[in-house]
Amino acid sequence: MSTVPVTTQAYLDRIGAARPSRPDTRALRDLHLRHLLTVPFENLSIHLGEDIVLEEEALLAKVVHARRGGFCYELGGSFAALLRDLGFRVDLLQARTFGREGGPGIPYDHLALRVGTDDGAGPWLVDVGFGDHSHYPLALEERGDQEDPGGVFRVVETAEGDLDVLRNGEAQYRIERRARSLSDFAAGAWYHRTSPESHFTRSPVCSLLTEDGRVTLSGRKLVTTVDGRRAERTLEGDAETLAVYRDLFGIVLDRLPAVPGAAAGRDVAPGAVQSPATLELAESS
Repeated sequence: MSTVPVTTQAYLDRIGAARPSRPDTRALRDLHLRHLLTVPFENLSIHLGEDIVLEEEALLAKVVHARRGGFCYELGGSFAALLRDLGFRVDLLQARTFGREGGPGIPYDHLALRVGTDDGAGPWLVDVGFGDHSHYPLALEERGDQEDPGGVFRVVETAEGDLDVLRNGEAQYRIERRARSLSDFAAGAWYHRTSPESHFTRSPVCSLLTEDGRVTLSGRKLVTTVDGRRAERTLEGDAETLAVYRDLFGIVLDRLPAVPGAAAGRDVAPGAVQSPATLELAESS
């Protein structure tokens, strides 16, 4: 008989993973990649009028039992619960993302994880909620280049003692080292759910890493990248769009999320999720 708690076993089944024999680096890398390949980054709740509750039970209900995805607070929060149940040491870290303007965004702009393993490696920067990012955990205290299928990453210490995470030479976000609680991120989540300045309110977006690239649906624009080759097409109607959510992302909806401005015939923002990953994720270039 399994000794894994019911929700933990359901979560492992959700991402196609076996229960690791120990909470070591190898297991963490496997869980991280499997999560990215199976749980989509999406902001659909904002455009479906659904509430977003930053409580562990609610997050697990959405990600595991409803088989949905979420944005950083939801994905990071739920993955943290799984890792803790499996014996990993987990801290929630607040980060501020860098946008086109160059400076970091609002406090609690992003949620990332600091994870400790039992093999003496790490600590690890774990991030399953930033869209197009590293496929595997990054060594948080390593200051040299870290090569990953998602790019070349580097963690740089700032003069104030924070950490900037760079991808291919460009700053992605700035992390504070102090551990936080999930409730600390409520203001950031509220901002991104409600502010017209937030990328999340501009268009529904859903994106998932694949074995050979990435697939992203932003509004009705479907972008598929396979081995570096990008293809784009506009979906024709509601039925086709609902089918894409179901078949490519595993999300079953009874109605489409609203696209801001569509009813009035206005131009719709291309659906970025978090800068600069948002801009890359929505494939708007």
